[in-house]
Amino acid sequence: MDLGLLKELQQARKAKQQVVLATNLSTGQEQLLYPFETDENSELLTGARNALISDKAGSLETDEGPVFLNIFNPRLRLFVVGAVHIAQHLVPMAAGAGYEVTVIDPRRSFGSDFRFPDVTLDDRWPDDAFADLQADRRSAIVTLTHDSKLDDPALVYALGSDAFYIGALGSNRTNGKRQLRLEKKGFKGEDIDRIHGPIGLDIGAKSPAEIAISIMAQMTAVLRQKAV
Repeated sequence: MDLGLLKELQQARKAKQQVVLATNLSTGQEQLLYPFETDENSELLTGARNALISDKAGSLETDEGPVFLNIFNPRLRLFVVGAVHIAQHLVPMAAGAGYEVTVIDPRRSFGSDFRFPDVTLDDRWPDDAFADLQADRRSAIVTLTHDSKLDDPALVYALGSDAFYIGALGSNRTNGKRQLRLEKKGFKGEDIDRIHGPIGLDIGAKSPAEIAISIMAQMTAVLRQKAV
């Protein structure tokens, strides 16, 4: 690989950008593509977007010959607001699916190492925590506390971020009240529609473990751009 291209790739990975190295298999010509950072459309960019979404490298036939698309995706991240029972089940599932998980809860009796071993715990209030954590297109944000003092600041941050998934625990009634509060903060309906609430796929989940399964399934479907 050209040294300049290699340095650019290293910088892109350090900046957690989604980037694709496209190599023309006939000519050997290489280029870096940032398909989510442009409004342009082409066969090559569409193929690069699909490769990043599926997390799979692959080849593509183009008018210029076959092109191999090598993907460089930042690691998936999950931010869970609320160190509650559902989180205790969701965290290991997400970690097993490759997510780097952070549990945010200023209530230290909830967010203890005993209840959440081997996971990053952040005991700051959500607005303070997210100011540092910087969610991106590979991030999911889930609020589970049922407490508007904790959930609302996280959702306000999430709606202003590029997070691919935002979910909030609560009944339809709870979500209706939440929507009114967010509207008072200036959010429009199309913004608030990014929030999946009630959170999770409708699989009839009852127990904390079952609800965690429904959340994980919905996150995965949204990540892979399946209709939910």
